[in-house]
Amino acid sequence: MKKVIYTEKAPAAIGPYSQAILAGNTLYISGQIALDLAPLNDIPAETRKILENIGHILAEAGMDYSHVVKSSIFLKNMDDFATLNEVYGTFFTENPPARETVQVARLPRDVNVEISIIAVK
Repeated sequence: MKKVIYTEKAPAAIGPYSQAILAGNTLYISGQIALDLAPLNDIPAETRKILENIGHILAEAGMDYSHVVKSSIFLKNMDDFATLNEVYGTFFTENPPARETVQVARLPRDVNVEISIIAVK
């Protein structure tokens, strides 16, 4: 069973995809960017906004950050890794999820950070 999850509290998709899909008890949240802050060269602000938006999507699915099992982070400049981690760590204070962070050449709308999430209820 597949259910589209959507909330007006997070930016709508900018292409042919859903904010998130709930398949059984697993939630797949599409890559989120700080769309309303773009283009902005403020890694803490972008990261915080992205994770707040992810929180809204999680809530729409009846979940919270404690349900997150995996995150994928795409970063324009790996020199911003420590700064991103400072903000990220405030959202995942206990039992943080598995994660990878990769540097990419370019992201949609020329943002600096994109994060996708998998959560399980």
